[in-house]
Amino acid sequence: MTILQYAYSNEMEKLEMTGLARRFAADHLHAGDLPYRLSSWGLDDPNNIRLWRDENRQLVAWAALQSPFWAIDITCQPGVEAQLYPEILAWADQRARAVSGSGFGRPAWFINVLSGQAERIRDLEKAGFQNQADVGEDSWSKVLMRRSVQTSVKEYRSRSGFIARSLAGEGEIESYVELHQVVFESKNMTLEWRKRTLTHPEYRPDLDIVVVSPDGRLVAFCICWFDLESKAGQVEPLGCHPDFTHLGLGRVALSQGLRRLQALGAENIFVETDNYRNTAFQLYESFDFEVIQDVWVYRKDYGEK
Repeated sequence: MTILQYAYSNEMEKLEMTGLARRFAADHLHAGDLPYRLSSWGLDDPNNIRLWRDENRQLVAWAALQSPFWAIDITCQPGVEAQLYPEILAWADQRARAVSGSGFGRPAWFINVLSGQAERIRDLEKAGFQNQADVGEDSWSKVLMRRSVQTSVKEYRSRSGFIARSLAGEGEIESYVELHQVVFESKNMTLEWRKRTLTHPEYRPDLDIVVVSPDGRLVAFCICWFDLESKAGQVEPLGCHPDFTHLGLGRVALSQGLRRLQALGAENIFVETDNYRNTAFQLYESFDFEVIQDVWVYRKDYGEK
């Protein structure tokens, strides 16, 4: 099979990218929430995306440098992965070096793989990436979790004066971005990124949930994504302002999101989170999410110019 690389050229190709990932969702961590990830400012430079097409111009693989996440997203059709994955990594390496020192550059890039993807792991290690699961104090690994529709969702009500509701459109984006930046202690979330999520064809306002304090501030959020064809939902992102975590408002937002996904017909709901017993892991576990896959985090360092 002849497969050639192509530059990214237009927004319609992002729909192709999402479609490819979802056709092989079992091999990919971010099939459900790609409308969120592919709206990021990391892709404002089209050179940060690369496509691979067969002789019929059908998309068989793609890669993207996701600067906000310090991550390289890769989707590849299983039948051509043995042929293409090293080539994809070579492109990613070249691109990571090209953006070093720019606003898109990062001193280290990460690629997440399922623990059973032995061929990918071999290719990553040959390309100079190192597993972060056992590197001492900064060890890092993740899990993919799932909950079934067969399990009813626990309902959590807001404290008096707090209201859980849908985001009030573009008028609340600035407040949301401020909250997101505080929760994740990062400026990576931007107004432009968040606005793009609202205009994506798969965005559903009813799955964009916020909790509002008695004085009108946004203090927690849970955004969910739903793929009608596979009837799968995904949670990304979820957070609560540190001044309000003792009130259980993250639980309120998550409960709302899960209930709404079930009402839409979601049969399985997924979330990716860190593999240590932190607050997020315990929260998802309390909502009957179960670990279905271990996720290894691979890292490669790049010096800034």
